[in-house]
Amino acid sequence: MHIKKYYSSLEMAIWTRFDTFIFLFIILAWVTAYYFLDLSWLRIPWTPLALIGTAVAFVIGFQNNAAYDRIWEARKIWGGIVNASRTFGTFTQDMVDNEHAKVSLDEKSLQDEIRILTYRHIAWMTALRYSMRESKPWETSVNHRTNREWGMIPPEKVSNLEDELTCLISRSDLDYVMSKGNKQTAMLYLQSHHLKKLKLQGNMWEFSFLELENVIKELFSLQGKSERIKNFPYPRQFATLNHFFMWIFVLLLPLALVPQFADIGAKIGSDHSIIGNLFIWLSVPMYVIVSWIFHTMERMGRTGDNPFEGTANDVPISNIARAIEIDLRQNLGESGEEIPVQFPTTKHTQF
Repeated sequence: MHIKKYYSSLEMAIWTRFDTFIFLFIILAWVTAYYFLDLSWLRIPWTPLALIGTAVAFVIGFQNNAAYDRIWEARKIWGGIVNASRTFGTFTQDMVDNEHAKVSLDEKSLQDEIRILTYRHIAWMTALRYSMRESKPWETSVNHRTNREWGMIPPEKVSNLEDELTCLISRSDLDYVMSKGNKQTAMLYLQSHHLKKLKLQGNMWEFSFLELENVIKELFSLQGKSERIKNFPYPRQFATLNHFFMWIFVLLLPLALVPQFADIGAKIGSDHSIIGNLFIWLSVPMYVIVSWIFHTMERMGRTGDNPFEGTANDVPISNIARAIEIDLRQNLGESGEEIPVQFPTTKHTQF
């Protein structure tokens, strides 16, 4: 556990190192100018800066709470998809039979119907996760250079949806789905039509049909909730202004911090001249720490605003969907060679 904590701290430092270098440059420029030039007049009192810092802290806290709510809601939605998927898989295996059939199907035909329904459900999850990974104009965290340099890319960015669906649904279903704008909705339409066909054939009892239609209804509800988070961003007026407010505070902070350390050094200098003369340089680490805390808190909020964007801090919908697929296909009796493996974990990150 201590090793994991060490790596997490190290990764956080690496994740924010470019911003830390900027803060270090800012404060070194200020202290150097203040130390070698006569800039004792260039200062602002702590009171207005403290008011700005308090306001920025409140806004950052509000954003982080909102971002956490969005992440947690997204995780609950996909947790609901896990439960509904297992329910759907169980119902299809137990409710597709010849008990009320007008013309009985052989066992292989029944298993084929169950397999088609199960695979189409996997295809629905695949289409949904691809939809959630589509880029939106307000999703910018994934383009940050620290995310790019680690090379952590979600599976949906390295493969094609049509190729993924080819091995899950029939050619006619694939053509129908790919012709629609909302492909996951089209997949659920096909599921409902198929269930109705089985009911009319008598291969599904009417009450079983209603139960499975309720599961389809629940899947529509969960899909809509997931799409709502994806398509409605954290309000831009909060996100943008919060970022500007943070930088205003960070840029004004040296005007109060550096003179304060200079004054303390002047008082110390009467007894310890060397320490007093150099005390102003202690404002460098103090400024970097304060600025790093404010900036990192604000960046955490920005990163968490979009839980399906495809960064290291998002809800791992790819892994969740693949785990459900593995469960469903194992329960169909498929061998390990036929079932795809879970997506790999990269740098302690699941997608």
